Amino acid sequence: MNFDVSTLPNDTESLKRIIIEQQGHFDKETGILLEQIRHLRDKLFGRKSEKITADSGVRPVPLFDMPEPEDNELSDAKEEKIDISGHTRKKSGRKPLPEDLPRVDVVHDLPEEKKVCGCGCHLSRIGEEISEQLDIIPARIQVIRNIRPKYACRQCEGVEGSGPTVKIAPVSAQIIPKSMATAGLLAYVLTAKFVDALPFYRQEKQFARLGVEMNRATMCNWAMKAVEACQPLLNLLQEEVVAGPVVQADETTVQVLSEPGRDPTSKSYMWVFRRGDPKKSVLIYQYHPTRAGDVASAFLRDYKGYVQTDGYSGYDFLDRKQDIRHIGCWAHARRKFMDVIKAQGKNRKKTGSADVALKYIRDIYRIEKEAKGKELSVEEIYLVRQEQSKPILEQFKQWLSKRSLQTPPKGLLGKAISYTLKQWDRLVGYVEDGILSPDNNAAENSIRPFVVGRKNWLFAGTPEGAAASAGLYSLIETAKANDLEPYSYLRHIFKKLPKATTLQDIEALLPWRLDKKKLYLDSLTEVDN
Repeated sequence: MNFDVSTLPNDTESLKRIIIEQQGHFDKETGILLEQIRHLRDKLFGRKSEKITADSGVRPVPLFDMPEPEDNELSDAKEEKIDISGHTRKKSGRKPLPEDLPRVDVVHDLPEEKKVCGCGCHLSRIGEEISEQLDIIPARIQVIRNIRPKYACRQCEGVEGSGPTVKIAPVSAQIIPKSMATAGLLAYVLTAKFVDALPFYRQEKQFARLGVEMNRATMCNWAMKAVEACQPLLNLLQEEVVAGPVVQADETTVQVLSEPGRDPTSKSYMWVFRRGDPKKSVLIYQYHPTRAGDVASAFLRDYKGYVQTDGYSGYDFLDRKQDIRHIGCWAHARRKFMDVIKAQGKNRKKTGSADVALKYIRDIYRIEKEAKGKELSVEEIYLVRQEQSKPILEQFKQWLSKRSLQTPPKGLLGKAISYTLKQWDRLVGYVEDGILSPDNNAAENSIRPFVVGRKNWLFAGTPEGAAASAGLYSLIETAKANDLEPYSYLRHIFKKLPKATTLQDIEALLPWRLDKKKLYLDSLTEVDN
């Protein structure tokens, strides 16, 4: 604190009052700084989950022992409810194995000499007991020999005809012409990288263990050529995204090493645009060297409808477009208040302002959960939101407006309140239509597979490679969103696309037009025709 001594009062009481005022200001600044330190520590070392535990502490996870699954996680046990004299009890049992898996019957019969009764008569078969075990056949590599017989006339040696002297069947159309990769091998390699996050250099080592030399440069080249061949299908998927009533958008960083005119450490971005219509899920990924709003503006150039995003300023242009209603994300608003709770540490009060805000948001999501559980129609969801959600939102805004006048704006709580109020018109937009969601989680979840893959392969070598990755993620994640197994879908389109000659042939390859069971069974065939 710097003061001009000549301006200070001479009486003791006035000096004490100045000191107390300055001390209070200093304490507020110190509190904000300590809060920021706790927040940064939590970002680095804290739990990533936003769930509030009973003790608000961090439960240590053993390094080498596998943690027990939580109640809401998938397990090998299938719960069944049994009614017993007025109450319900859960019964545990193993989940049945999928019906579409192939079955191999192994009969364990008695020897003939033991099929004789003590009275001397032969035993009759009265039934059987069946139990199922899951088996797996390790990856097996085989070589497909494409044999094309040649034909010629031994009598005239072809001089009597106008056609070719030697006749031979044409080469089968392939997704990558003159390549040694079948549709099955190509689908296997790309699924391993873009679904299982297994980089090409690790696959190279796997193939070496199987006795095949397959270098990573070859696999990278296959990926780019496969996306080039699939471009007509990708164009149709992009058209489907902007044809829907709702588009959700999100983006994340990616590093590209060899990008002309840019440093290898520069940040580039992978964008995802998701059709938010629950009846038809389509995802388009796009690589761009920038995070500027021009990317979203170009994609949504002629779009009319709802667009749901987070609070990133690059999406602000949407509020100025007459044909677009910009919807916000409650998950992001909730996250701001969770940051307040995490920064308060273990000894925090459980009745603070952040807890009150989260209570309002929990009530909003409780209504959504109940509506989903009842499988309400879009029109019914709209009515429920008008009757139940709107009053809660109005109360919440009143509380936020009042609390904003009492909260330091530089603290985490002040920032959370300010963010929510600034985004308010977008946040409440979801009540306008039952087809909308209160958050942008579907788009965030769609970008997560790319983030998981990025942790393994770290970067893209070239812009072309990053663009190819975007195309493959578009195909794979759209297939997954439509409940198709990715390998089966890729193998199918790699087999069918080279033979497609009309728009109808390509439209037949859209995920929602395919039968899941038939597609899976076709993927079990040993030879690509």
